[in-house]
Amino acid sequence: MPYMIERVVAALSYLTMGFAGFVWLIIGLFTQSKLRPFLQYHIFQSIFISIAYFLLCMILGFLLNILSFVPFINKLVAQITFFFNAPVFGPYSIIQAVLFGIIIYLTVTSFMGQYSRIPWISDIIDQNTGRR
Repeated sequence: MPYMIERVVAALSYLTMGFAGFVWLIIGLFTQSKLRPFLQYHIFQSIFISIAYFLLCMILGFLLNILSFVPFINKLVAQITFFFNAPVFGPYSIIQAVLFGIIIYLTVTSFMGQYSRIPWISDIIDQNTGRR
């Protein structure tokens, strides 16, 4: 069972999109302490999710920007973009609601001391942290 401080750092790492975990890694580097597997897994997963989300947003934004110049497709692209970004759940769009749901799931499960599982991402983290 992980210590309470590890569970708090893991949960904060998801809430801050990896920043709290990155700071904890820097502190661990200066104090020369080794990360326990639970905290290492959650810190690396939160940082990986943050980088993947940033890259996905940049690539999709770039592609949608290019497709907006193509005749006949530009109206379809505008409709799809509007559909996913229009407020549906109060002030939140579909994309924001899904993202907040994932972050809440990851935060709660890590605070409870469990390993959060997300398909493909958790497998990559397992392979790189030596859990498997």
